[in-house]
Amino acid sequence: MKKLPIGIQSFEAMQSESHYYVDKTAFIEKLASEGKYYFLSRPRRFGKSLFLDTLHQAFAGRKDLFKGLYLEHNWDWDNASPVIHISFGSGVIRSLGELQVKIESFLLDIRNEHGIDYEKKSVDGRFMEAIVKIARKTGKKVVVLIDEYDKPILDRIDDTELAVSIREELKNFYSVLKDADAHLKFVFITGVSKFSKVSLFSGLNHLQDITLNEAYATLCGYTERELHSVFEDRLQGLDTDAIRQWYNGYAWLGEKVYNPFAILNALQSRQIRNYWFETGTPTFLIQILKKNNFRSFEMEEVQATGTILDSFDIERISPEALLFQTGYLTIRGMRQIGALTQYTLGYPNMEVKSALNDSLLAYFIDDLHQRESARLPLYESILKGEPDVLHRYFHALLAAIPHDWYRKNTMEACEGHYASVFYSYFASMGVDVTPEDRTNRGSMDLSLRTDDKVYIIEFKMDSQRKNAAAALQQIKDKGYHEKYRAQGKKIYLVGMVFSAEERNIRDFAWELLP
Repeated sequence: MKKLPIGIQSFEAMQSESHYYVDKTAFIEKLASEGKYYFLSRPRRFGKSLFLDTLHQAFAGRKDLFKGLYLEHNWDWDNASPVIHISFGSGVIRSLGELQVKIESFLLDIRNEHGIDYEKKSVDGRFMEAIVKIARKTGKKVVVLIDEYDKPILDRIDDTELAVSIREELKNFYSVLKDADAHLKFVFITGVSKFSKVSLFSGLNHLQDITLNEAYATLCGYTERELHSVFEDRLQGLDTDAIRQWYNGYAWLGEKVYNPFAILNALQSRQIRNYWFETGTPTFLIQILKKNNFRSFEMEEVQATGTILDSFDIERISPEALLFQTGYLTIRGMRQIGALTQYTLGYPNMEVKSALNDSLLAYFIDDLHQRESARLPLYESILKGEPDVLHRYFHALLAAIPHDWYRKNTMEACEGHYASVFYSYFASMGVDVTPEDRTNRGSMDLSLRTDDKVYIIEFKMDSQRKNAAAALQQIKDKGYHEKYRAQGKKIYLVGMVFSAEERNIRDFAWELLP
């Protein structure tokens, strides 16, 4: 069977090592004909580096690599351009000194590749000198490609002071692009985050941000059509609905796309599980969510303005912007209210929802053995229709929460915490779970769905002076179950009352509707 191009960041390597081609080269012709300075933000492992290398080879005139692709007959191959290609993607920057060494190595590589000498001493001076001398030596304007421009900052985003110092060093380096305009033909910059232009690209006002440009929504990632037309042989024997549910769903105001890294790994291994999430540890992300009291179930639907999503600064990081730009949330809807753009965000797919909630559980319950040993029994309990097992295991899990957590939180936060623990457990296992499940009579606290069963769960605090039977009666009185009657599934009603004093489930009741 043909080899899949997993993890390949070089266009030339992909062409030589794989027979699978998702042709994105039409975007190159469009970009080159319509503008000069571009910026694109996409999550990690989404093919940004491969696309940038494809740009490199196109501008360098490597027609032999584009045989059978759109660009083969839609590009001026006789007018190649010199290219400066810089990538901050490899390695981890741990200090300002390491960043300075890395930039120095870039400048040495540029000097050696293009056969120039430096007379300037400063980093920005030599970068400008490189652009000018290459342009004069070749008689052609220079193409500059910068990949993962923000990674040095994100590497140390947990240390605000150091991150700011790194940002200022990069700002000095990137500022050259503003003054080198007369010698530049094309500039393309990629990254994960969108730090404000004021912070990093001061003066580069004509930098066109195509992150939320519908015309470029599918530049990175695979569309449904591309998946089936290119990988049809690999899809044979697989559950395409499950693949769609787990890996499709990313949207930037255009057609939804699959995560390429995850889908290629799934097609290679023939297994559906978390791939993209395994390549990064969202430690800082979890810390930001904790700091801002972002409850796990709230990420099912997040409202954010265009101003919030557009960028963030190191000193003021919006959790909504961070979740969106790093790929943990995607755009589900948009509406214009006067001059205000309002976005509705949510999980892109089951892979992200499951894996992120798995990480959040480590914050809720830090006892690894207790956390993991409960998974299989809890999953089996909802498959078999045994709600009493939920009671038993969640009572033990809540008892494992450190006393210190309650000391730092209000009662209202505790109620949300209980709901978050339940939601995150089931979401991490890939169960179809919905918090605040809406009906025409209101919203049930939580619903779980399997192939043949539905669980409707209502949470109460004992301060509300209600027992579990009253919670069940509320479900009936509100008619929450009517939403699922027509599906022909068994419907279980579950009521729980939490005790502020005991910090656990005080009362539990369930009922199977006839």
